[in-house]
Amino acid sequence: MSSITAAISSPHQSSATIARLEGLAHLVGNTPLLEIHLLYGGEPRTVYAKYEPMNLTGSIKDRMVLNIFRQAYATGALHPEDTIVEATSGNTGIALAALGRALGHSVKIFMPDWMSRERVDLIRALGGEVVPITREQGGFLGSIRYCEEFAKANEAVFLPRQFSNPANLDAHFHGTGQEILMQLSAIGLRPDAFVAGVGTGGTVMGVGKALRQADAKVRIHPVEPMESPTLSTGHKVGSHRIQGISDDFIPELMDFGQLNEILSVSDGDSILAAQKIASELGIGVGISSGCNLLAALKAQDLLTPSATVVTVFCDDNKKYLSTDLLHEIPEQPEYLSPKIQLLGLKGLPRCL
Repeated sequence: MSSITAAISSPHQSSATIARLEGLAHLVGNTPLLEIHLLYGGEPRTVYAKYEPMNLTGSIKDRMVLNIFRQAYATGALHPEDTIVEATSGNTGIALAALGRALGHSVKIFMPDWMSRERVDLIRALGGEVVPITREQGGFLGSIRYCEEFAKANEAVFLPRQFSNPANLDAHFHGTGQEILMQLSAIGLRPDAFVAGVGTGGTVMGVGKALRQADAKVRIHPVEPMESPTLSTGHKVGSHRIQGISDDFIPELMDFGQLNEILSVSDGDSILAAQKIASELGIGVGISSGCNLLAALKAQDLLTPSATVVTVFCDDNKKYLSTDLLHEIPEQPEYLSPKIQLLGLKGLPRCL
C-alpha cells in the first residue's frame, strides 16, 4: 500500500485533510536532474545534480516533511489539533511551516539564533513561530532539548524528530534515489557514486540505500565541512559557514557501516563554488550545493574522471543573501573552485 493510500484509508484524519495532503504532494519531488559540464584543471568532467529548489518551498526538505506527515497521519500519530514543534537550522522549519499550516496545524520552530535572517523571515511569513536559541542556551542541541521539554509540558504536540525519524530516510529511498536511477537509466547510465552533505543524514542514507539496492558497488560518500569535522571526530569541532549540514552532533539516522569515506570540503571553497554556479550557469543555489559539487569532483578523483557521480543541489540562494554568499571570498591555494570552469548544463527530463 502506498503512503498516500495508507493515509487515505486511515480513520484518524478527515477526507478534507487528506485531499489537501494529496494536492500538496504534486508540488514535491520529481525534480530535474542536471547534467553539468565543466573543466577541472583543464580536464573535461561531467557531474549530475538533483535540482531540489524546484520543490514547493525551494529545498529538498519538502520531501522529508511530506513523508513524515503522510506516515504520521496514517498511523494516527498526528492529529488535527496538534501543534508541530521541531528544532531546525532552517529549511526543515520552512517546509514544516508551509506544509503544516496548509494542513491546518500550528507550527513552532526552535532554531539557533545565528541562522540567516531570511530563514527566520520565511518561516514567519508562512505562519510559523520561531523561537531563537542562543549558544549560551545550547545552540542546536539546546533547540532539540527545548522541543522535548515543550512537548512534555504541553498537550497535543507532534514532534517530527527529523534526525531519527525513519520516514526521513524513506522519503529519499522511495523518492530521490529512485528518481536518480530512472533519470540516469533514460540516458543509458548507472551511478558510480553519490555524495551529499550531512544534515539529518536522511538524504545520504536514503539515496544510498536505493542506489546500493540497484548496484552494491555504488560508492556513497557523506560530506562535511573541513572546518568542522563532526562526522570524522564524533563530536562538534570548530565552526563553519555551510548552513544546514554538520550541526552539533551525529544524527541517529547515520550508519557509517553503509557508507564509504567521508569527504571534507572547505566552507570558503563551497561559497566560491556556489557563486560560480550562479554567475556562470545562471542557477542560484545555497552554499551546501557548492560544497556538494566540489565533493562530487573529489569522488571522481577516487574513481576515474569519467565516473558517473551524482549529488544534490539542496536549495536556492534566496535564503543566504545576508550571509557570506554575497561577499568576496579570498582564494586559498588548497581550494578547488579556482580550478573549475563551468561550461554549461542540460536539464534531464523528470520521471513522469
